[in-house]
Amino acid sequence: MPWLVHGFSTRTGGVSRVYGGNALNLGFTKHDSRAAVDRNRELFLKELGVAGGRRRWPLVTLRQIHSDLIHYVDHAPERPPAGDGLITDTPGLLIAVQTADCLPVIVVDKKRHAVGVFHAGWRGTVKRIVEKGVGAMRRHFGSDPRNLVAAIGPGIQGCCYEVGEEVRARFEAQFAYGASLFREVKQSDPVREKYPLLFLTARAPGHSELPVKLFLDLVEANRRQLGDAGVAAKNIDASAAWKDGRRHSSQCTACNPNLFFSFRADKGVTGRQMGVAGIRPPDSPFGF
Repeated sequence: MPWLVHGFSTRTGGVSRVYGGNALNLGFTKHDSRAAVDRNRELFLKELGVAGGRRRWPLVTLRQIHSDLIHYVDHAPERPPAGDGLITDTPGLLIAVQTADCLPVIVVDKKRHAVGVFHAGWRGTVKRIVEKGVGAMRRHFGSDPRNLVAAIGPGIQGCCYEVGEEVRARFEAQFAYGASLFREVKQSDPVREKYPLLFLTARAPGHSELPVKLFLDLVEANRRQLGDAGVAAKNIDASAAWKDGRRHSSQCTACNPNLFFSFRADKGVTGRQMGVAGIRPPDSPFGF
């Protein structure tokens, strides 16, 4: 779509030093300098073709709180609003969410020329952030879900996203298909595997069944929500493949810490990627 500007950043190609190498950290974290982040954002916007010389599209971000709050914007506010979704039909404005394992989701109305970006961690997902995002686009722009396309960007995948039983309980309470979003893996014990009869015949205290690791497929959860909101399956892009009964992806942030920031892989000391979308002004091929 020639009128659309959109993209997902990676961790490479920037000027930040605190996260190793030349990191493209786009979030104002406590570890990085504001000057470095400002420079990184300028580099990213130039790569998208919406900054250069004295002209630059306003970048609208959020104070993200793992909620289902979605804001319509037609200009850049003085301060980022609290919430986890932005929608706009105003040309020349770039809306963004920041992530470091959570999913960035972009939704585009091909007919109405409107866009939305959403931050979907497990908390936002269980609150139906993308499903409500489609609803917000229907209310504000008259969007028909049949005209919507969506892209689920880099985030932690089902291969790596270990969660607790309380998370499964929340999903099962909200979605009829909730149980299908989780994969169980029994933890291994070399001694038990070598001497199974010992544990069958003389189970002393402390030798109960081994705990189960639980993994959430956040991509599938958001794909299902987009589908429930009326977006056609063929219009939902989320690069992934299945192997041995589970999803593998080159876009898993935890599997690829050299390419993406990952809160889990980096043990909490990490930067932020962005998922962004915007609308080119009419008759302006370079966005200015």
